Amino acid sequence: MLPALATTTIFTFMWMWNDFFGSLIYLTTPDNFTVPLALKSFLDTQGSSDWGAMFAMSVVSLIPLFLVFLFGQRFLVKGFATTGIK
Repeated sequence: MLPALATTTIFTFMWMWNDFFGSLIYLTTPDNFTVPLALKSFLDTQGSSDWGAMFAMSVVSLIPLFLVFLFGQRFLVKGFATTGIK
């Protein structure tokens, strides 16, 4: 049961980490913004955007997802392999 729970945990973490609209609805102050909302604040619709800072923040925001996937990869493979077997 551990691989199935680990797979669910990893997918839930990745889904919640990248959630944009849920955070947009509930968070109103920029101090509480999540990573996707903070990335969106780097875009300027009227003029030029700070592309260097936005790309740097994008890379930094991918590090936790990469680490979760790296350490949970063996559970993901076990979870996928055992779910189809009866």
